[in-house]
This record gives sequence, structure tokens and C-alpha cells, in this order.
Amino acid sequence: MKVGIDSIAFDIPKIYLPINTLAENRNIEPDKLIKGLGLHKMSFLDVHQDVVTMASNATIKLIQQENINPNEIHRIYVGTESGVDSSKPVASYVLSNLEQVLGDGSFRNCDVVDLTFACIGAIDALQNCLDYIRLNPNKKAIVIASDNAKYDLNSSGEYTQGAGAIAMLITANPRVLSFSNHVGVSTQGVFDFFKPRRYFSKEEIVQIENNPEWNGVLENEIAIYKEQPVFDGQYSNQCYINRITEAYEHFKNESNQTGKVYENWSNILMHLPYCFQGRRTFIEIFAKENPDLVKSQIGETTKDKIKALAKSQEYLELVTDKILPSEIASGQIGNIYTGSIFLGLLSTLCYHFKENSDLVNKKLGFIAYGSGSKSKVFEAEVCAEWKSVIERAKLFETLEQASAIDFSTYEKLHKKELKQAVIAPKNEFYLDRIEKENPVLIGARYYKFS
Repeated sequence: MKVGIDSIAFDIPKIYLPINTLAENRNIEPDKLIKGLGLHKMSFLDVHQDVVTMASNATIKLIQQENINPNEIHRIYVGTESGVDSSKPVASYVLSNLEQVLGDGSFRNCDVVDLTFACIGAIDALQNCLDYIRLNPNKKAIVIASDNAKYDLNSSGEYTQGAGAIAMLITANPRVLSFSNHVGVSTQGVFDFFKPRRYFSKEEIVQIENNPEWNGVLENEIAIYKEQPVFDGQYSNQCYINRITEAYEHFKNESNQTGKVYENWSNILMHLPYCFQGRRTFIEIFAKENPDLVKSQIGETTKDKIKALAKSQEYLELVTDKILPSEIASGQIGNIYTGSIFLGLLSTLCYHFKENSDLVNKKLGFIAYGSGSKSKVFEAEVCAEWKSVIERAKLFETLEQASAIDFSTYEKLHKKELKQAVIAPKNEFYLDRIEKENPVLIGARYYKFS
């Protein structure tokens, strides 16, 4: 029995900052970001948007697109590292939002939960739901990846920001992709990228001594949470390389495959924290699979030879054939954390639909990564009806309709100084208000559908 993705939908902000604009205002040579990293646009959340609205919008599009009866959906699992609450999951917000449109109680018997492991959380959600459908082939599940990749202003990660959500219908006998049972895994607990609680004494923050109550806080320490991460770019990149190469080898062992496994893959999907990350790091796997090619390169050290190999005709052809299609949307949107690998999948399928490629029965390789750190490698086979689903996605057409913002607007949105939406919500879920007065509902978030 085949199990996998039957349909897919997405939601991205309607506004973006041109990378040229960011480069000019940060005194960065534009080509360093455009030609060097593949970046062109950076999607950014409007005032009324967050990970809940994007997840809800992607999901309602999926349900309406496929005319799904809510009673058919037994699981809605969300992968995110941008949760809006430390207890109440994004999935529960999504459920209540969907019921605004589809009827109160329509998802009363649906299991919902969030899975968090940096950028690989939605892969964990997907594999959990695949196993569920294998055991319950008459049921359906929805997996959502929704994230807001936000970095500090003037930081080295600023130009890799982005936001978006991908929703996928998981069923038996799917129309788009069916997944194999084999998964390669590599995990190590590290601090390459994380979002800690940061503690300060009341005296440090509000200049008060002897620990009086302050805004309901009785403890002497106050914890502050920032959306922006603590990260070490070079170390994180090395962790990425270590995990994916180890997980790739583990996948070969688990699936009892010999030879160059990537040669069996028509396309390669990788986590893309920036557009060219995949092509810059897959060279390590390519080098291990091709030791004779490495030896033939000019260079004194192995590192020098691998750098030379990355510019070789053999590797550049692999990039063009197997990786480039996944990069197209990434360059126009930016990093969307848990959704980046699925955005690459959608980009690849939309590219091949446009090119009228024959992908039926061809394999796609997935190389996922999440900081902290973990990688998973697995593969899927393209199903016979994939074109009938992807022709409705309109990914590239939607990207062309987005509106550019100026640098001043971007900074105000980043600092949360803007009070009015750049583009008013229409036919979508939006954040209406956050409760600030009722003591038993402080912080509750309320959403509406326009």
C-alpha cells in the first residue's frame, strides 16, 4: 500500500522586501546576496499576520481546493519553531479558525498537536502521520509547516529572513508522492542555533529593589522571549554538513542500497535556510560518493580539492538537473524554517509541470535538517496523478503578485511599530486582537476571517 502526499497548498505574505533594497541600506554589495546566495526577495509578515494565520490560510485553501469533508480529517499536525504560546499549540488555533468557516465542532474528533525541532519539526510531523495512515489507511491527515524566520536588524542572518506555510493532505494511495519506509537519521545535541528564554532581574529591567510584584510577576527574575535566535553561522553550517552526511550514510544502510544513492533521485530536496545552501553543502556528499573525482582535482589539501570539485562540470550539471528547481521559490521568498524543504518540493513540482516533464515513478530524495541538531534522509516516488494536483498550485503566479515594501516600512514592521496593515486582509484569516485586560485571558489571541 502506498502512503504519502495527496495534495498540497501554501500561504505566504503578500509583501516582500527586495534584496537589493536591503543590500543598499546595509552597505552590502548586492551581487554578494543575489549571485552569491541566490536571494532576490524576502517575504515579510504584515501587521495582522503570524504563523497561525499562515497555517490556517494554507489549510483552508487545501480543504476547499480538494472539497474535503472535515469529518474525513483525523489529524492536523503542525511543525513549527515559531509558536505563539508555550502551552497552547498552533494546531489548536488552526482548528478553531477552521471551524469559523466550516462550522462549530466540525473538527471536534480531530487530533491536533505541534512538533518542534527547529527546521525539521514538520518532517517529524509528516513521518508521524505517514505511520498513522499506514496503520489506518481509510483515514486522512493534514501536515502543516508554518514559520516566521526573523533575525535581528543588522545581523548576519538578516538577509535570510522569510515567512510562509505549507499544508499537505496525507492519505493512502496518494496522487502526488508516496514515501518509502526507510529513513536515515543523525542526531547530536548542540547549540548551533536556538531560541532561549533570557533572564533578567527586576532591578536590571525596571530599577526596582526588594522584589515587589511587577505586572503579575512575583519572581525576582523576569524571562524574556525573542523571536530572533541565538546562532553561530559557521558552526551551524558545519553541523548541517555533519548531520546530512551522516544521515545519508545511515539511509544507505537502512535501505540496503549500494553505490551512489543520489543517482537514483530525479531531484534532491534539502532544507534551504538560504537559496544556495543545498548546492553549497551537497558537495560534501557528492565528494564522499566520488573519491576518484576528488583526487583528480587541483589543490594541496582535500578541502581545496572539494572546493575545486564544486566548480567542476560534473557537479554543476548535478546542481542544474537535481537541485536548481527547488531553489526557484526559495530565492523569491526566503527562509521559512520548517517549511523550506516543502517549499522546495512545491517549487520543483511546479517547475516540472511548467516544463511538462515526465516524473511519474521517478524518485525524489529528501535531505532535511534542524538545528540543535538532527538530519533525516529518505525518498519518495512521484505518483501518476501529480500533474492534476500541481496545476492548481499556482506557486510562481502567486509570487509575481506580491508587493514590494520600502526599507522604512520594513524596519517599522520588524520593530512592530506599524499599527495599520500594509495590505488589508481579504479572503483570509487575520489576527484581530490580543487580550490585554481580562486577567484570566491575558495574552489570548483572537482571529477572524475576512
